[in-house]
Amino acid sequence: MYRFFILLSLLVCLLTACKGQEKTPSENAPKAQQIVIGLIPEQNIFRQFDRYQPVADYLSSEGGLNIRLKVLPQYGNIIDNFVSLRVDGAFFGSFIYAVAHAKLGVDVLARPEAVDGISTYCGLIFVRKDSGIKSVRDMKGKSFAFVDKGTMAGYLLPVAYFHKMGIKDYRNYLKEVYYTGTHEDAIYDVLNRKADIGAAKNTVFERLVADDSRIKNDLMVLERSPDVPENALAVRKDLDDAIKEKLKQGLLNMHKTVEGQRVLKEFGARRFIETKDEDYEPVYKLAREINIDLKTYDMSEK
Repeated sequence: MYRFFILLSLLVCLLTACKGQEKTPSENAPKAQQIVIGLIPEQNIFRQFDRYQPVADYLSSEGGLNIRLKVLPQYGNIIDNFVSLRVDGAFFGSFIYAVAHAKLGVDVLARPEAVDGISTYCGLIFVRKDSGIKSVRDMKGKSFAFVDKGTMAGYLLPVAYFHKMGIKDYRNYLKEVYYTGTHEDAIYDVLNRKADIGAAKNTVFERLVADDSRIKNDLMVLERSPDVPENALAVRKDLDDAIKEKLKQGLLNMHKTVEGQRVLKEFGARRFIETKDEDYEPVYKLAREINIDLKTYDMSEK
């Protein structure tokens, strides 16, 4: 009996030692690679995070990644921040994508398609209905609220518009040109008579119309740009191909799962669709028309 208890004690000790050497499942599992995705500052940053975080969480769970969102604070230094902050990708607007593709060679993957089947947006030039402004001739000596030099709707469109109308120096033609920083602010500056004319994305304009009837009742659209791709996810060219594929397929197949459908509904889209560089030809065309060299373009100059 004594020898039995000795053997039993040794066995317990051995089992305890082995158990102490085992790692917990969380220690055994490899850590998910962190991927940093940037968001452009086209609207309130808190609203941006609220909209995109569920998409990031879904892609993380589906692809075994650890996606972290980061707001790229200013259009003017987005390209520099993309590099210095070691961002792996970003949901770029059409013009900033064209610049990033020319300067950094970023690869575009996918963009959202809205519930109505539309996956594009356009730029609008608008005024107050009671402003008396109905054409470019009426804009002389007036104030214009641009958004930022990194936006198609809030910069490229109005500059191309003046070029098309034969206005070579729009700054001297107008009384004042300034930049609001967001599409929302450009719309409200015109609505509240801070500016006579403004430019912004139609999707932001239409969203605000739904919340504020004054925008529909008091503002009038004078010009629309060609349709261009909605904000799309583009990634740095040297990102691992396997990660690119996980991100791309995660977006393209999101509508095929119950959880993905829930996330898409919250995001305000029906699905994500594949996007290619050639889809941005309308943006490249506008840039060529006003002699913008995308490789040397400086968004920080105002």
